[in-house]
Amino acid sequence: MIDENLKTAIQASIQAGNEIIKFYNSDFKIDYKKDRSPVTEADKKANSIINQFLEPTGIPIISEENAQINFNIRKNWKKCWMVDPLDGTKEFINKNDEFTVNIALIEDNRPLLGVIYIPVEGVLYCADVKERKAWKAIIKDKFHLNYLKPLRPQKIKNSLRVVGSRSHMGEETENFIKNLKVANPEKKINFLSKGSSIKFCLLAEGNADIYPRFSPTMEWDTAAGHAICNATGIKVISLQTNKELSYNKPSLINNYFLVKN
Repeated sequence: MIDENLKTAIQASIQAGNEIIKFYNSDFKIDYKKDRSPVTEADKKANSIINQFLEPTGIPIISEENAQINFNIRKNWKKCWMVDPLDGTKEFINKNDEFTVNIALIEDNRPLLGVIYIPVEGVLYCADVKERKAWKAIIKDKFHLNYLKPLRPQKIKNSLRVVGSRSHMGEETENFIKNLKVANPEKKINFLSKGSSIKFCLLAEGNADIYPRFSPTMEWDTAAGHAICNATGIKVISLQTNKELSYNKPSLINNYFLVKN
């Protein structure tokens, strides 16, 4: 049985993704937030659709595009939704197809459920961490549960596939890869560049082995991918605490982290 909240998140992500594609195939306006990060009409419309799906659950919502709620209120939440209605806005603007809809359910500061939808490809990843189950589906006209196929990541011998950010490749990542080559002379090191939370999906699906992140991310960037990785037995480790990333913190900014299969 699929958790009812997971079903809701799946439907929300697909509907939001369908709306995003309408904007993607048209001329859209780009605005900039106070931190100079871009935001589009697609971000805002997708967020509105997701809120409409999630609000009836009665579980509070933390979204990149919602007004942020003070931690004095949030600290009392046992559960909350964590949403990025359009992860990879830069990829969306640059028209390279590598953007996603991210929805996660957090319980006791840990990801419980996760959904990542890639609108251009019509590909959906989702997971239930307690059940230790993760799935992938190719969405056609409508979503059906029988579209879901289990994810079982596999390693390739004598090879390490490192995935990194398309928009945030930096010196620390380059040094990490150099050190990896020194520490694993017998293995071929391949680097893949991907935008948005697709990087988590590559690990969960077995198409990448390591994802190091040495640039800032927010909780809504990682929560859904974290859930999907956890459900396949892959940890998302903070490089500051050496523990798994946690959520609904006083600051919603993540520590740098490492995802490794």
